[in-house]
Amino acid sequence: MTKTHSNKPISLIHNYKTKSGKPITLGTGTGTKWQWLKKGRPDDEQDTLHQDLVDQLILALENGYNHIDTAEVYTTHSEVAAAVKQSGIPREDLWITTKYNPGFRTFVARSKTPTEFIDNALKELETDYVDLFLIHSPFFGEVISHGQTIESAWKELIAAKKAGKVREIGVSNFAVAHIEKAIKSSESKEYWPKVNQIEFHPYLQNQSKNIIDFSKENDILIEAYGPLTPLFRIKKDGVEIDDHPLKPLLAKLSEKYGKTDSQILLRYTLQKGILPITTSSKVERIKQSLDIYDFAISNEDFDEIETIGNSYPFRGFFDEEFKDFD
Repeated sequence: MTKTHSNKPISLIHNYKTKSGKPITLGTGTGTKWQWLKKGRPDDEQDTLHQDLVDQLILALENGYNHIDTAEVYTTHSEVAAAVKQSGIPREDLWITTKYNPGFRTFVARSKTPTEFIDNALKELETDYVDLFLIHSPFFGEVISHGQTIESAWKELIAAKKAGKVREIGVSNFAVAHIEKAIKSSESKEYWPKVNQIEFHPYLQNQSKNIIDFSKENDILIEAYGPLTPLFRIKKDGVEIDDHPLKPLLAKLSEKYGKTDSQILLRYTLQKGILPITTSSKVERIKQSLDIYDFAISNEDFDEIETIGNSYPFRGFFDEEFKDFD
């Protein structure tokens, strides 16, 4: 196995720790796949636990993860609570992130305010606090958001932090202009967004124009959802594409470094200074996703991933919304 050392070291803007002081791992997600599995069940099962998700979360926790990512729109708070309880791991040894949904397109926000959301979330999660509270998207509307705006919502996140309901506050899917609104609504830099969770992978190295550099310049940690997108989610005009340009490169790098394609992509993300959010129901893959700290992708290989990725742009989420921010 070839191991190399890179002059692109892993350097996260915020090296967050659980309340008990344990460094947080990559995040294990409860989003896209799981929410649709939950919502696709018969009506009489909608309010029951999805035990498969509970079991998957317990597997992740038992195999080294301590960072769980959930959200209002996922409807998975109860599964997270059950997994934490059944795992037997102390709450203070875990990092839990959740997100307030302000509505989207024609979908009206479930909660009228972020305050209402976080109070309900704490009950559903069966906890006294969440570690990270995000606004899920910046696409507010007068009707769908019950009159809330980025500015008014951000002030409520600040209030939640002051009240001790949350440890850190941030945003998700925000472009530069959106973050600037939150910053201007903050009393001081202490209450600026500390995290921006966005879609990120080699085919989408900036979800919106200059967002990576802007976030780093303003002390905002980027978290990546969809970091493994090149392995299974590439579509053009609604048709799934199997033969895309990164595929042979990932196979070559996998052989060179003695790592899986997934590990190459996760390591690439970390070397960008970005914290990945990923998920798997397979024990072997869960373990592999955390086994990415014993090697580094060389500068040459890293740059080749970037160059090939930039040659084949693909956005999996919010495509219409971000056309004005490219």
